[in-house]
Amino acid sequence: MSAGGFGQHHESRRIDMAKVGFIGLGIMGAPMAGHLQRGGHKLYLHDRKNPPYALVEGGATVCTSAAEVGKRADIIITMVPDTPHVEDVLFAPDGVAGGLSPGKIVVDMSSISPIATKDFARRINALGCQYLDAPVSGGEVGAKAASLTIMAGGPESAFHDVRPLFELMGRNITLVGGNGDGQTTKVANQIIVALNIQAVAEALLFASKAGADPARVRQALMGGFAASRVLEVHGERMVGRSFEPGFRIALHQKDLNLALQGAKALGISLPNTATAQELMNACAAHGMGGLDHSALCRAIEILSNHAIAGD
Repeated sequence: MSAGGFGQHHESRRIDMAKVGFIGLGIMGAPMAGHLQRGGHKLYLHDRKNPPYALVEGGATVCTSAAEVGKRADIIITMVPDTPHVEDVLFAPDGVAGGLSPGKIVVDMSSISPIATKDFARRINALGCQYLDAPVSGGEVGAKAASLTIMAGGPESAFHDVRPLFELMGRNITLVGGNGDGQTTKVANQIIVALNIQAVAEALLFASKAGADPARVRQALMGGFAASRVLEVHGERMVGRSFEPGFRIALHQKDLNLALQGAKALGISLPNTATAQELMNACAAHGMGGLDHSALCRAIEILSNHAIAGD
């Protein structure tokens, strides 16, 4: 299917004329919605705060409820913090489900429970609509640059219809499998990222305490097998003491909690994930839940009574 077609059987209906609802316009949602608007789509917005003025000035319609978004848009995107928020947005008395009519597509781009996602999908399907879970990776930087990784779960027909919208927001776009599989992939992503942050923090702390320059150590390691995106970006944050949030510790805590809840339900052991979660818990206990997740290094520094670099 071409990027211009809305669906395999509706080639005359063009995706560049889509009516798109967007609920959740925070540090991720606002720039994502902006890319859709610049792509030529008509936006219907709802948020607990006033939607960004730039979107309204650009022609977006502000809706008084999520139900109104469900009624007026053909594709409804949600981008909110956690599982209970998605459930509320979709199924509260004034939620999206109350405004839906058959044939619409609901796309949840939040990072939430895979188990709950499967239930949400069943409930939306019962209304004659399709459901995609399509969480993202890339943080605020990726949202602003339209370079997000998008991991989708759901029916292939819905994925094909929505893919042109995804292409305005991200680059690496994959249909992983059925409903819930997108969220499972995001949890796996968050496990890998957390453990990499922990590894980089321990390595740079070791080098610093041993008397080596952590900035030069990081530079040297970037040319070897230890090189990674986390070492490149978050290693630099640790050395430079720059912890302004791209992705907050509190949100990564939530994601690792999903991983550990899932591990219990599946009967598997994730020992290093549990350790990373406890380090993030320690950061939060010290008032650092609002910092970037690279500040995980602060918990290890506190345990070691040594900082990677001076503040």
